[in-house]
Amino acid sequence: MENGTLALVIDDSRAMRSILRRTLTPLGFEVLEAGHGREALDVLEAGHHPAVCLVDWNMPVMDGYEFITTVRAHAEWRDITLMMVTTESEHSQIVKALAAGAHEYVLKPFTADAIADKLSLLGLLPEGAQV
Repeated sequence: MENGTLALVIDDSRAMRSILRRTLTPLGFEVLEAGHGREALDVLEAGHHPAVCLVDWNMPVMDGYEFITTVRAHAEWRDITLMMVTTESEHSQIVKALAAGAHEYVLKPFTADAIADKLSLLGLLPEGAQV
């Protein structure tokens, strides 16, 4: 991708995808969107290789947990950072997602700073990005 780090936002809510796009773009990310996990896999299979995927849990067709386990089963995608961004707040769900291969877990509602802080912690903010 030109000039930016690629992020893939996976959420069945168009409004939430828009919020995350508006959060990521000023941080230097180029953003692709998918409405569910299967659509996101189609993006990966088309040859896009995002640095990070921000993944909702509850979606039709393929949920976030299924997406994470599928991505982790493919060697060529194992370097993609996966961050859950969801309303699922039960400790067991958080543990399950992290055990499946998610790197971070952000609860909705969130602030732009919370997303930027997690990306910074993961070493994913593009050079010159301001938190």
